[in-house]
Amino acid sequence: MNYFQLGRTDLNVSAIGFGAIPIIRLEHTDAVRVLRYALERKINFFDTANAYRDSEEKIGSAFAGLRDQVILASKTQRRDGVGVQEHLQRSLTMLQTDYLDLYQFHQVSREQDWQAMTAPGGALEEATRARQAGLIRYLGVTSHSLPMALRLVRSGLFDTIQFPFNLIEEDAANELFPLASELGQGIIVMKPFAGGVLDDAAVAFKYLRQFPHLLPIPGFESIAQVDQVLACYDSPNQVGPEDLAVMERYRRELGQNFCRRCEYCQPCPQGVKITPAMAYRIVTNRMTAAIAPQFSRAAMETVPLCNSCGSCVERCPYDLPIPATLKEHYQLFQQHLSALQEG
Repeated sequence: MNYFQLGRTDLNVSAIGFGAIPIIRLEHTDAVRVLRYALERKINFFDTANAYRDSEEKIGSAFAGLRDQVILASKTQRRDGVGVQEHLQRSLTMLQTDYLDLYQFHQVSREQDWQAMTAPGGALEEATRARQAGLIRYLGVTSHSLPMALRLVRSGLFDTIQFPFNLIEEDAANELFPLASELGQGIIVMKPFAGGVLDDAAVAFKYLRQFPHLLPIPGFESIAQVDQVLACYDSPNQVGPEDLAVMERYRRELGQNFCRRCEYCQPCPQGVKITPAMAYRIVTNRMTAAIAPQFSRAAMETVPLCNSCGSCVERCPYDLPIPATLKEHYQLFQQHLSALQEG
């Protein structure tokens, strides 16, 4: 395993980090097993959040007594000082530690978020106090908005920036990453698999490895997934014509208007299973129109419950036209069902 210094911090991080959203789907003992295996394979950076259900608790159990071997990063979505204090204390308790190496303001993408967190008595003021008290070593921020991410980096208030980046979502490489590097801020890459729609790990990481000193944090929920990603680092990075062709195929297939499965849109007040329904066209492309309807039936049959209330659109960090896309996918689903019945 190779390691590097994360920006201006003194955190010596592994070339690959561990994104801890997927372990919420695992039983406690299984999650602990995967986490400990990742550490055995020399991954030392573990990224979680207060919002990730029992993820922090599982990490705390996995690394009890091993605190000096891991770098723990967590997040808060609260913008007020009292909320940050509550979230931080809960994170420390669940993670079984008395300090966090990195504490990040989660999903700062709107002007109202920025104004609230920087106001007197806001989140930034409380996090700064906690840092001075030794509860936090470094402060970071995450965003899905490129204009806001640039503003956050330029503020100079943060030690790290976490942003989506992969062979489809490439814009950050043009200005955001060079600016962060120039200012000494560490760069953490979320969604290296574009929210799971990239299913070729070798190609996904061949692309990412072209950019030095980025810390990708793929989500893991099995030992096999850990091995699969780490295998991408077994040899020097070489991007050949075949790899470029696969990358271009993904770009043509997915474009920019696709669901990254972040699930900020959930839960739907009407009961629509938004995330799997938003993926129906991709499922069709990969499974054929003969298989996709049965595979996605449970999700697609909830789509008529959508009343276009707009709740999901307000929460989507990518500003996707979710109700309209769901209706398009439902029409496609109905066409496929009709074709199957006629056949």
